[in-house]
Amino acid sequence: MNQRRAKQLKAFDRLLTIMDELREECPWDKKQTMQSLRHLTIEETYELGDAILDDNLEQVKNELGDLLLHIVFYSKIASETKTFDIADVANSICEKLIHRHPHVYGDLKVSNEAEVKENWEQLKLKEGKASVLEGVPRSLPALVKASRIQEKVAGVGFDWENSNQVWEKVQEELEEFKIELDASNKVSMEKEFGDVLFSLINYARSIGINPENALELTNKKFIRRFQFLEDKAKEMKRSLNDMTLNEMDVFWEEAKGI
Repeated sequence: MNQRRAKQLKAFDRLLTIMDELREECPWDKKQTMQSLRHLTIEETYELGDAILDDNLEQVKNELGDLLLHIVFYSKIASETKTFDIADVANSICEKLIHRHPHVYGDLKVSNEAEVKENWEQLKLKEGKASVLEGVPRSLPALVKASRIQEKVAGVGFDWENSNQVWEKVQEELEEFKIELDASNKVSMEKEFGDVLFSLINYARSIGINPENALELTNKKFIRRFQFLEDKAKEMKRSLNDMTLNEMDVFWEEAKGI
């Protein structure tokens, strides 16, 4: 065993020991259940996502640590009822990775990433899943869910031949939305607007853009520019409510240069 692997195993053993101690001695840790940890795990996952988008590697390291703690915590809770432990968790994912990578651990030949993904989905169906879409969590945010749905069906060949066809679909959906918009049909407008978003997400996938990341980068950009506008208003001892749109737009344009 090389020194680096020994160091990694020692650190992981230290974490497991600390988890055992906290579960025995800390009132808060003793009280936790899988259900009570669930919302905290979701929060930690989003914090990791923020750190990745900010390209803050120090924060990525910290957030990964938080998520690793949660994995160890769930495994510790399960071990107390002899359901499974951290070794079972690790061995389970090892077996899955080996099984789903026959091009690495078997004789299957693949020539590109697309073939790997297609074979991955086929293996899932052979494992007993009734649908390719069975693995898409119901509680995913709608934008992320749409992206995952499209990735999964594309993995079994249900996809457009090229991105130009997807863009034509976007334009078609926009036209259908405009018809309902002109008719002021609120129910149909909502359905057609959903179709527009779904087709745009599909187009993003077809040209290699992650729509969730793209939208969040825009959110961050808007927040940064609007807060710049707020700061300028404070410097002038003005309230945004009292400023005209033209006055605010001057600072908004200035914020674009930052």
